[in-house]
Amino acid sequence: METVSKTEFKAKALELFRGIEQTGESKIITDHGKPTLEIRKLLQDKPDPLTLLRGTVVKFETPHDPVGENDWDLA
Repeated sequence: METVSKTEFKAKALELFRGIEQTGESKIITDHGKPTLEIRKLLQDKPDPLTLLRGTVVKFETPHDPVGENDWDLA
């Protein structure tokens, strides 16, 4: 992992951000040689579709009953 001083970070922040976005490689920002910050690409998890649907069915009284022809609205 590459280290960058605060002075260098201040001068090249946008360039460093673009590099992190493209490569995904984190940077450690140092203050007088001591690591103080870590800049890294944000990884966002995509929610599972079933998790999004959890809790949306409020009540289903007869899940095992057959569906009749008249139960479908074909209009």
